[in-house]
Amino acid sequence: MPIRAILWDIDDTIFDYASADRAGMLRHLRAEGLADGYDSVDRALTRWKELTALHWQRFEAGGVGFEEQRRDRVRDFLGRSMTDDEADAWFRRYLRHYEAAWELFPDTLPALELLAADYRHAALSNSSVHNQERKLRVLGVRDRFEALLCAAELGVAKPDPAAFHAACDALRLRPADVAYVGDQPDIDARGAVEAGLTGIWLDRTGKGGRPELTRITGLDQLPGLLRGDTRFGAPDSFG
Repeated sequence: MPIRAILWDIDDTIFDYASADRAGMLRHLRAEGLADGYDSVDRALTRWKELTALHWQRFEAGGVGFEEQRRDRVRDFLGRSMTDDEADAWFRRYLRHYEAAWELFPDTLPALELLAADYRHAALSNSSVHNQERKLRVLGVRDRFEALLCAAELGVAKPDPAAFHAACDALRLRPADVAYVGDQPDIDARGAVEAGLTGIWLDRTGKGGRPELTRITGLDQLPGLLRGDTRFGAPDSFG
């Protein structure tokens, strides 16, 4: 059966989350002052990235809620105890700078345009609908996706097959009819494959090293892959 729908990851797949997060935190640190315990802005930025990954893993594993992981990230970053309201206020101030840096990747809109006529589109994210709905609207692409599903509301996160199956159910399609595109080789591509979808790893940095996965290095390669271009017939064949 041919692919009938594309299920998209959002952060670092169609939206340049890493760049926006770094730029937003840099502006936030300039406004707030360098937090105690950091001898340089670069060290603070590195620690924020480490803590983001750590607390997202806790959330994805189901150990903490979405808001709780945010608050714990702030407390760990600042190295002090804070009330929920204090942590939320600090994070909201960061969000203003982060959101000012939001941008789609340059290849996102061209790919969506090329694929619009032939495939249905939905998004599945390990975030919350509140966050991702607003993000997609601000970026001007919410109407490109007929469904948006997120881990915070589903109660289950990728790579759990139940997350992928919930998205397929929303589309009323079998997993075999759906391709999932994401930037994480295990959470996205391998998780999708194990759930019965076609998993596609968007390896923007050219990391490689996963020959068992179908890999592309840019969204410009996705139309050829889905339409059966013979250049795109084997896993890990995109540079």
